[in-house]
Amino acid sequence: MREAYRPPNLPDRNLVWGEPMIRIVKAALVASVGLHALFYALQNLANLSQAHGALLYVMSLADHEVYPVTAFFALDNPAMAWIALGIVLIGEFGAGFFGLKGGWDLLRARKAEGAEFHAAKKAGIIAAGLALLTWFGLFMTFGAAFFQMWQTPMGTGSMEGAFMYSVASAATILFVCLTADD
Repeated sequence: MREAYRPPNLPDRNLVWGEPMIRIVKAALVASVGLHALFYALQNLANLSQAHGALLYVMSLADHEVYPVTAFFALDNPAMAWIALGIVLIGEFGAGFFGLKGGWDLLRARKAEGAEFHAAKKAGIIAAGLALLTWFGLFMTFGAAFFQMWQTPMGTGSMEGAFMYSVASAATILFVCLTADD
C-alpha cells in the first residue's frame, strides 16, 4: 500500500517532539494507573484505623437488611480485617509501583523498535493486573458478592468506586496492548 503524499514542510500529525504520540499517551496512561493506586494506598495509610473499621464493618455483615441471611459467613474478628487491609494495601502499592515503573519503561522505550517497546509494557500489564485483582477481585468479588457490601451506603460507595477503578484499569491495559504503537 502506498503512503499518502505529505509535503516536506508539514509535520506528521502523529508525532510529538518527533516521537510517536501514541507511545507517549500509553506511557502516561500506565503511569496514571500507578498514581491512582498509589494515591489510594497512601490515603488508606493516612486513615488506617478508618480503613480497618470500614473493612471490619463490611466483613461483619453489619446492617444487612435487604438480604439478612448469608450463604457463607461473617467475619467480625478485627485481626481478619487487618489481614484483609494488608492484602488491599499490598495490591494498591504493588499496582502503584508497577504502574509508575511501567510508565517510565514505556517512556524510555518510546523511540525503540516495535518489539522493544512491546517488551516495555510488562510492568504496566502487571500494574493493571494487580489493580484488577485488588478492585475487582477483592472489592467486587469478595466485598460485593461474598460479603454483600452493596446493602449499606458505605459499602455501596466502596463497591461503585471499585467498579470504576477496575474498568479504568482494564480499559487502560486493553488500549495499551491492543492498539498499534505507532
